[in-house]
Amino acid sequence: MQVPSVVTLLLLAPHAHARLIENGTETIGHDAYIDTFELQNATLNVIDGQTLDIFAHASNLNVSKSSTILGTVVAQSGSNVNVDGSRVTASGAFQSGVALYSSAAQINNSVISSTDYVGLLVSKFTTSTDASTATVSGSVLVGATGGAAVTGGSTLELQRSEVIGTRDDSFGLRLEGSTARAFGSNITGGRNGIEMSSNRHSPGSNALVLDQTHVTGTTGAALLVQGSRGQGTVADIVVRNGSTLIGGNGNLLEVKGGSTANMSVENSQLQGDVIVDAGSHAHLQLSNQASLTGRLENVSSLNIGDQSMWVMTGNSQVGDLNLADGIVKFGESDAFYQLDLESLSGQGTFVMGTDFARGQTDFLNITGEASGNHDLLLASSGAEPVNPGEVHIVHTGGGDAQFALVGGAVDVGAWSYGLKQDGNDWFLDPNNRTVSPGTRSVLALFNTAPTVWYGEMTSLRSRMGELRHNGAEAGGWLRAYGNKYEVSGGDSGAYEQTQRGFSLGADTPVGEGQWLLGVMAGHSTSDLDLSRGTSGTVKSYYAGLYATWLDEDDGYYFDGAIKANRLNNDSKVGLSDGKQAKGNYSTNALGASVEVGRHIKLDDDFFIEPFAQASVVKVQGKSYSLDNGLNAKGEHTDSVLGKLGVTVGRDFVLDDGSVLQPYLRGGVAHEFAKNNKVTVNNQAFDNNLSGSRIELGAGVAVSLSKKLQLHADFDYGQGKHVDQPWGANVGMRYSW
Repeated sequence: MQVPSVVTLLLLAPHAHARLIENGTETIGHDAYIDTFELQNATLNVIDGQTLDIFAHASNLNVSKSSTILGTVVAQSGSNVNVDGSRVTASGAFQSGVALYSSAAQINNSVISSTDYVGLLVSKFTTSTDASTATVSGSVLVGATGGAAVTGGSTLELQRSEVIGTRDDSFGLRLEGSTARAFGSNITGGRNGIEMSSNRHSPGSNALVLDQTHVTGTTGAALLVQGSRGQGTVADIVVRNGSTLIGGNGNLLEVKGGSTANMSVENSQLQGDVIVDAGSHAHLQLSNQASLTGRLENVSSLNIGDQSMWVMTGNSQVGDLNLADGIVKFGESDAFYQLDLESLSGQGTFVMGTDFARGQTDFLNITGEASGNHDLLLASSGAEPVNPGEVHIVHTGGGDAQFALVGGAVDVGAWSYGLKQDGNDWFLDPNNRTVSPGTRSVLALFNTAPTVWYGEMTSLRSRMGELRHNGAEAGGWLRAYGNKYEVSGGDSGAYEQTQRGFSLGADTPVGEGQWLLGVMAGHSTSDLDLSRGTSGTVKSYYAGLYATWLDEDDGYYFDGAIKANRLNNDSKVGLSDGKQAKGNYSTNALGASVEVGRHIKLDDDFFIEPFAQASVVKVQGKSYSLDNGLNAKGEHTDSVLGKLGVTVGRDFVLDDGSVLQPYLRGGVAHEFAKNNKVTVNNQAFDNNLSGSRIELGAGVAVSLSKKLQLHADFDYGQGKHVDQPWGANVGMRYSW
């Protein structure tokens, strides 16, 4: 923005219709005659007054207490202007609200406007070497051409102020080889928010600092750096502390006309594109938790620091990319972009989207040298890839760069795939795959029902000691129990199951008293931990019937039960990209258990009790899906478990007549069922947990009276596929 010659002549020439104040001081108030003033080495105080145009040469102008200037204020040659709590309203061609030429201004809590030009002009004459300065606080600068213009190496500082260009083609703020700093302010232009250009009479770069400031280009760019008359410009830009840049055309920064923009973004979240014309340059830096969401076109260099991120919204081109633990995210997971780089260095993470069902993915293309160690965080998917060997992730033109998948794998459908390098290219490796967390959660839930069923039955089995002490009378009982299982084997990998629950029941003798028939019901909750953020929950509700036969003379006994369950299953799957998939389903289970044995009394009230047990459980098959698209179908799950064991103990009759019976139990269990098949995305998996395990237990039954018995039992097991680090149940029985 050059100063028109006609304005220059007007400023230098005497003003025939203006009151001249020369080498003196004058104060006018609200009752003074409204006039135009020319100041020569003078001071004019306007206090609660009103004037027309004021022209100051090497003078001081103080405007305060709701004064109004109905015209322009022009200060030159070292003048100083103070406007406090007042208004300056100019109109006419090239008439600024306040124009400074080699002068200074302090504007506080005021409105400076021009209906035809800029609200505030901070400049100098082309023949002068002295720039101007202006400090604006809590004020509004409004102009048809632009809110404010700073040229010729001058400086403008804004604090908590509004700068507005009102015409459709206006700017909010314009810099020509000058400096502007804005704190807590808003800058809005009808076309571009802030324009930066060169000044052929005062060559130099532009400097812009935006701190907690919002810049809006209503129909154009937020920031425009553009050369003029074949001369490019340089702009050094700092955007920090929550500042925003909004371009009506989607561009937060445009660089044109052979210009160069150096922009640093600190602790701010920007949205918009950076567009650089051929022959121009842009160097960007993100630091201190900064983010930029947009497309970069022809950007010369980009540096992304720790805890900072660039989110792409389209194919982009960057010359040199340097990462210092920064992140580049290739947009949303359902859009696929290509990033072209001339070089890559440092250390950082690339977050990339994929659609393996269609063989699509984001692509990192480095035409030149690549160095450093970089992580690839690929979006997980529940869909199966068409051909994972053809999913090309990265290409480089050379160098010693290393790429690795975050967590070592990416979860795709039923499998988790590793990464392989082939020369200067990186692909998903179809030959390096493991069962995905989603598949493991599916298999674990289908496998958990039998251990849930058996864990609930331990409380029923442990009541035998009570029955021997109460003469098999009718009564009711209550149990609380907990179990811990560690399962490994089959394709499900390893997981832990922690169960807690309660059972209650009642029984009554039948016939001559050797038979007891009873009913039972209960509830248990099992929590599954499959590591890597994957877990499951099984809530079981059950009811059953049981029968017990005791031969007190010979010690033989028979114990049988049948139990039906309703199982509500939920899974939460931690995926390789940090997201979580969920799924749930309900199913039914039915099982029966039979145990036979003999209670043999030995000397000194010792006893030994060999036993054999057989159990059969069948769990209804089910199909269900995780919300990431993984589909699972389980055939009915079977368990056929046999046990052989022995219990040894002793009865102690206490002084009060109560009986204390501690005991130890040991045995061997074997799971016979082998054909528990599950399909995930139409791929078959083996859920086989067949094999043997040893079981150890210890407990105590206490008969406090003929009516009341208490019980506690502890279990431990170790086997091929299922370990039980601990199991415990406690309870009571009351006979009536």
